[in-house]
Amino acid sequence: MTGEMVFGQRELKRARYAVAAVFCVHGAVTGSFATRIPWIVDHTGVSAGQLGLALAFPAIGASVAMPLAGAISHRFGARGALRGLLVLWTLALTLPALAPNLLTLCAALFVYGATAGMSDVAMNALGVEVENRLDKSIMSGLHGMWSAGALTGSAAGTLAAHLGSDARLHHALAAVALTVLGLVACQGVIDLRSAPDAEAPPRFALPPKSALVIGAIGFCAVFAEGASLDWSAVYLRDVLDTSPGVAAASTTAFALTMAVARLAGDRVVDRFGPVRTVRVGGVAATAGGVLVVAAHHPALAMAGFALIGLGVAVVVPLAFAAAGRSGPNPSQAIAGVATITYTSGLIAPSAIGAVADATSLVVSFGVVTALAAGLVAGAGVLRGAGRVSAGAGSDTPAATAATKS
Repeated sequence: MTGEMVFGQRELKRARYAVAAVFCVHGAVTGSFATRIPWIVDHTGVSAGQLGLALAFPAIGASVAMPLAGAISHRFGARGALRGLLVLWTLALTLPALAPNLLTLCAALFVYGATAGMSDVAMNALGVEVENRLDKSIMSGLHGMWSAGALTGSAAGTLAAHLGSDARLHHALAAVALTVLGLVACQGVIDLRSAPDAEAPPRFALPPKSALVIGAIGFCAVFAEGASLDWSAVYLRDVLDTSPGVAAASTTAFALTMAVARLAGDRVVDRFGPVRTVRVGGVAATAGGVLVVAAHHPALAMAGFALIGLGVAVVVPLAFAAAGRSGPNPSQAIAGVATITYTSGLIAPSAIGAVADATSLVVSFGVVTALAAGLVAGAGVLRGAGRVSAGAGSDTPAATAATKS
């Protein structure tokens, strides 16, 4: 029988917690990888510029693989697709630390990015669908759980770096644990399936012009986030000559403020409005960038990274909400904003490396500071975004592929 599947509130509540756990596991993989980048650099012997090149390969892998996620969900159902893609992502954590040189590191990061992108699309599609059925905003909280996972992963990575452990062993153990947790979490998500005669979702759709403007704000925020997450530990080690443990702790500080801000994001936006929230956040992120660039002591740089995390945390959920209200075709607008923001996060690490190789890491984070200031100037395009309502995101291509049964 075709038609809209009906779920009770109890089942939806369980599904909300389950998809939140999936977000947490996904973030933990990223946090685990980011804190051990200095170890991987030493192990492979790559320069800052070569690291930047290698970090472009997650973007390439994701851009190639992300369009497949909708088709996979269409073929295997939402739960089956998420389960398989999440396992591929958790196991891909082991690959970068095994790479002995630049070439193999690029290949490992290509697979890492491909599995990251596909699992990201699948879990966000389910998150949007649960939000739609609950008729209440949960996406900021889900992204907060991703940040909490990144915090947990980076905290474990900080401890592993402090103890001088081999990243290959650390990542192997983390991958096993996260795979098990991910499989358990996937059991609770709602299992949406396409009708037998339903057409597969389109692989690509051009975004409307309104999405490009909104996406530019998301680009600034996600660029700052991606640069800080992947380069903060390297920055403290190479620029401020800190120990591996202290360097890794900077990533933890960044992830902590991101998690706290996202978990509280819905309440803050409801009280102060999206424009004021993003504008104040932009000021905080800009101040954080200035602290990083000017810091001569690790504590100041760590405070700067924490402020960047605080300032950019809620921008992306608000960008999705604004896109959903920006024109007659919400799905195209949201897909366009998602493409811009995700691409920003994936290219940021390699762009930082390229600038660092040509100049220095200090100059690289000067660029991050300038983009953070763009949030202050451009916050007005998010006027009216408010909370991410059910109608603002439930018909994205990835979600639509799994809503009918």
